[in-house]
Amino acid sequence: MPFDHVIRTPDELYATYSEPGDGVRAKAVATFDEHCRAYIARSPFVLVATMDADGRCDVSPRGGDAGFVTVLDDTRLAIPDASGNNRLDTLRNVTQTGQIGLLFLIPGMSETLRVNGRACITTDPELLAAHVVGQGKPPKAVIGVDLVEAFLHCAKAFMRSHLWEPGAWPDRSGLARPAQIWKDHIGMPEPLDDVEAWLANDYATNM
Repeated sequence: MPFDHVIRTPDELYATYSEPGDGVRAKAVATFDEHCRAYIARSPFVLVATMDADGRCDVSPRGGDAGFVTVLDDTRLAIPDASGNNRLDTLRNVTQTGQIGLLFLIPGMSETLRVNGRACITTDPELLAAHVVGQGKPPKAVIGVDLVEAFLHCAKAFMRSHLWEPGAWPDRSGLARPAQIWKDHIGMPEPLDDVEAWLANDYATNM
């Protein structure tokens, strides 16, 4: 472990932090009630956290029109797997551990909705047909989530970061263009203009 003064047990944690209050403990629900359903129906963006069999964690952003993730019933939801880069980190992790954590966002709203559950990858034809994504194409697969708990997360992180306040956004001057970062990380020999053209074409044709 490359850090000192490491907290290693729950007892050590609560020697530093206070115990959570009764309201915090009680806020998790085990079904998608009307509030959860209304939030998910208005969310165009979700962060998907998974873990592989060796404990390596990954978080992947997923987006679409508001409501692209659908609640199927009181305990199940479906996330279409839109076209990506075929690394398949999220899908591969789900096949290995079947565990998932979701963080739903609504633009301009500082409270988020957290969903934890069990997951699988399904190619059920009815689910694929019901979750057309991008340029009108059905996904190759859908992530099915069986709910363990859902709860609203407080606004403090968004208030501290001023995430929805354009006037407080950091200056991006000096930050390399995304194409330059890809070029350097991948080691692409092509000129930067060619990399940017490739990236623009990929975004235009593979949504």
